[in-house]
Amino acid sequence: MAWALKLPLTDEVIESGLVQDFDASLSGIGQELGAGAYSMSDVLALPIFKQEESNLPPDSDNKILPFQYVLCAATSPAVKLHDETLTYLNQGQSYEIRMLDNRKIGELPEITGKMVKSIIRVVFHDRRLQYTEHQQLEGWRWNRPGDRILDLDIPMSVGIIDPRANPTQLNTVEFLWDPSKRTSVFIQVHCISTEFTMRKHGGEKGVPFRIQIDTFKQNENEEYTEHLHSASCQVKVFKPKGADRKQKTDREKMEKRAPQEKEKYQPSYETTILTECCPWPEVTYVNNSPSPGFNSTHNSFPVAEGNGSPNHQPEPVVQVVDNLLPTASPQDAQQWLLRNRFSPFCRLFTNFSGADLLKLTREDVIQICGPADGIRLFNALKGRVVRPRLTIYVCQESQQAREQQTKHENGDAAANTFFVYHAIYLEELTAAELTEKIAQLFNISPRQINQIFKQGPTGIHVLVSDEMIQNFQDEVCFVLDTMKDNTNDGYHIILK
Repeated sequence: MAWALKLPLTDEVIESGLVQDFDASLSGIGQELGAGAYSMSDVLALPIFKQEESNLPPDSDNKILPFQYVLCAATSPAVKLHDETLTYLNQGQSYEIRMLDNRKIGELPEITGKMVKSIIRVVFHDRRLQYTEHQQLEGWRWNRPGDRILDLDIPMSVGIIDPRANPTQLNTVEFLWDPSKRTSVFIQVHCISTEFTMRKHGGEKGVPFRIQIDTFKQNENEEYTEHLHSASCQVKVFKPKGADRKQKTDREKMEKRAPQEKEKYQPSYETTILTECCPWPEVTYVNNSPSPGFNSTHNSFPVAEGNGSPNHQPEPVVQVVDNLLPTASPQDAQQWLLRNRFSPFCRLFTNFSGADLLKLTREDVIQICGPADGIRLFNALKGRVVRPRLTIYVCQESQQAREQQTKHENGDAAANTFFVYHAIYLEELTAAELTEKIAQLFNISPRQINQIFKQGPTGIHVLVSDEMIQNFQDEVCFVLDTMKDNTNDGYHIILK
């Protein structure tokens, strides 16, 4: 920098120092703006947009919590003073969580000498991802078949009993433990934060997760359903060694900041203490519908040659439709929301009965839940049974023959004779689907049906194909006859 005036030596030194301080100040401002530029994801993550701020009980400030959970991983130094701590984890690495009994003498005597149950979950921190949690986890399951999001490192864990991992809940593990004994559980998180980030041009910012622990005691039926305590912390998961590099980068970034800037940030702690929160809404996994595909565990009953089926024919299994009834209590309404993947809105509709929810208009639901989930919730509330693509009615030829023979023997009028037909509902309109539905009707294995034929002109047998089924008229009627296959133990079905 050139100066027009020649200053005395002492003034030069003073001026040089001022220039350096001014440059350093500008440099600091530039770094601050560069490192802390806001993005929309940061705005959405602000506390005013998150429901978690209202989750704590009002008297939590002065309450001593019965338990404390400590994650043995260092917190990031690049977190503002009044923000929640952030902890970096390596994918697949085992991290210890210490389960500490924090009760006063005489507090919760009913669990003294007894086990409690804790459930650990890895869930999304951002609300926008919580709304689509089911779809996000299903997409992860599709891309990583056979893997789990959260696992227990059982050999390293101490004091846990009966550890379990539900195959349908990839992000959840549970176990029993005795608060009076030393308990440490080691967990492994296998998903990384960038797996749930929209792909753009590389270098995407990973989404934060939450590790949440819910602890329960036994009720009078010795079931672990009575809630005791819940706590959680915010984490980000990186590829192996990535958390160490990120921690080092944050530390070096903080060392370059001016002392007055450092005072605005939290120090890095060696461990992470989970803070109290509301319990995670428990999702009940109910599977009332039959699983798709052929089931080899069906009991097989022999079908008499030339006859239709055994004397007892069960009706085809119809999927149970989970409609919300106006008479549903608020508790029933909460369970309905959980079963239908509306868990993020359970807190919003805590005191709503079935009648209250059904009275909401489409505009009301969209305003409460947003366009995507609002439309989905409204459709679920007003949902009706979806009509199948094709319905056919079938009757067994042997039954029809018996009825006609009885009619002739007794001399009854034709009007007094009726035949029992069974309805078969088809969605895929394929020969494989028809085979499965007929096998369910006969109560046999689909493998016992070799071919299905349709009786054509002059009595010929035409092989039923997907294209033929797609051209069936809706609600067409058929008489079923069976023909023994001489080459094996199977049968041919003839539609007449």
